[in-house]
Amino acid sequence: MADLSVTLCGKTLKNPVIPASGTFGFGREFDEIYDISCLGGVATKGVALVPWEGNPVPRIAESRGVILNAVGLQNPGVEKFIAEDLPWLRQKTRVIANVVGRTIEDYEGVCARLDGLVDFLELNISCPNVKCGGMAFGIRPEAIEEVTARAKAKCPSTPLIVKLSPNVESIALNAQAAERGGADCLSLVNTFTGMAIDIERRRPVLANNTGGVSGAGIKPVAVRMVYEAAHAVSIPVIGIGGITCAEDAVEFMMAGAVAVQVGTQNFTDTRACPKIIAGLNEWCDAHGVARVAELTDTLKLNERRKTC
Repeated sequence: MADLSVTLCGKTLKNPVIPASGTFGFGREFDEIYDISCLGGVATKGVALVPWEGNPVPRIAESRGVILNAVGLQNPGVEKFIAEDLPWLRQKTRVIANVVGRTIEDYEGVCARLDGLVDFLELNISCPNVKCGGMAFGIRPEAIEEVTARAKAKCPSTPLIVKLSPNVESIALNAQAAERGGADCLSLVNTFTGMAIDIERRRPVLANNTGGVSGAGIKPVAVRMVYEAAHAVSIPVIGIGGITCAEDAVEFMMAGAVAVQVGTQNFTDTRACPKIIAGLNEWCDAHGVARVAELTDTLKLNERRKTC
């Protein structure tokens, strides 16, 4: 049996597999299917200062190899999360609270309220499905640096993960901006912006018109971006994007990720995460890998032939 534990910002996770925010709720429903204490951690659904209703329906659409969502970060607010969900979840596994806001002050408020209460805070500055805030803070490096610095000042006791958008000019520059702002870790990628059209109605399928694209189809682009980000900064990186099996997780770790988040696959297979954990153990045993942490940043690039 391989040692599947990994260290993230000085904290030990029993394995590198974490359900991604927005795909796992606060864990209660999945705990009815399997004991979620087997997970490395849980990235909660977005938590705002006050409850958010989210976007109108329809807000989920399927396409080939991907899904589109425009849920709009519906959530009960930070006080209800602290009162009703956090005590239960802390007994199960590491808690990564995903922080959302419409203004920098919103992010500051949630970070201050949750500082010291959770294992990690994940600053969601990359959601494409909210009209104010969200991805608006995650496009330009200067905005990323500012919101990161101000949020980090409010959570000195808790490692801050900054979740990056792929809808940018340079993922490396944005990763460096988050690091300059004081991020302790990065997670990427969040969803790509996309659209699906009902050709009979000649209207977008989603009420929001556009939505975030996720699923197996985005994995090669996500792996490339994780590689670029991980080699642009000195802080750890969590890889996200299209992971469906243990081999996918291995790819992200070889590209530079310390841990991974599994998103859309939780909808396809409610037992996806424990299957990936078991698969990682099998893969490591089959390849003589004693510790899964040894896989991080072991990619060997091919030499490129010079051409005129």
